[in-house]
Amino acid sequence: MHMEVLQVSPELAAEWLTRNTSNRPLSKSAVQQLAGRIQRGEWQLTHQGIAFDEDGVLIDGQHRLAAIAKAGATVPLTVTHGVPRTSFTVMDTGRKRTGRDALALVGEANSTHLAAALRGLHLYLNAPNSAWSGGSSVTSNDQLLTMLVQHPGIRDALQHGIALNRACRITVTAAAIGWYVTTETRPDVDQGSWKEGIVTGARLEPGDPRLTLRNTMLSLATGKAHRRRDDSREHLLYYLKAWNAWAEDRPIKLLRRSPNETMPRITKQTTAVVTHRVLRQS
Repeated sequence: MHMEVLQVSPELAAEWLTRNTSNRPLSKSAVQQLAGRIQRGEWQLTHQGIAFDEDGVLIDGQHRLAAIAKAGATVPLTVTHGVPRTSFTVMDTGRKRTGRDALALVGEANSTHLAAALRGLHLYLNAPNSAWSGGSSVTSNDQLLTMLVQHPGIRDALQHGIALNRACRITVTAAAIGWYVTTETRPDVDQGSWKEGIVTGARLEPGDPRLTLRNTMLSLATGKAHRRRDDSREHLLYYLKAWNAWAEDRPIKLLRRSPNETMPRITKQTTAVVTHRVLRQS
């Protein structure tokens, strides 16, 4: 058995795939994810590559080769020849490194919640109307780390998200993203009174968006709709709907999610709204 590092072109990858005569079914979503990483420049040479057995049959790395062919780019790859065919049963049985792991390794606190918030923020900014599950929602570890560099304020937003989760059971992910995007888009708005209203619910009139959001989240948490208790996309939609109404000084008594409803965008600052809010708060 011997190993070498080769520059593998799309043409060579396609040729080697013809030796893929005894392998597990190919996952199109896995290939798409790997091809995306190659196209974004995230590919890095590691000890993990592809392997051929004693007869030259490809027994490991079909997804990497298919991704290289799909991406249309040449990348360095570790190639191992002469691997005993019997070792096939123990390949790819280790635990995959998650986004939480990647963040923890660079010293980030609350890495589990932070990874989920970064992933959700990435989807909100880049694919706001797509599902938050399935192959199309997968975000690479490199993308998460890049998002953190581009949006460092998500760390502070996460702390507010944790507090809001304790108060009304909205998911930490949805609350953190909601806090971050509203703060970034509308720095003129006092987020303190928004948060206090949701946390306490004290002295709020029916129709106040803060009370409506609080009651909606608590109802979902204690009701029979178990699927929606941890649906961060739905929770974020309610958060943003309520926040927009509150920022516009507009009452809202009911929060619903219609089929195929798109994720709300944050209402931009207008002189009329700001003036009215200043008068009301004075």
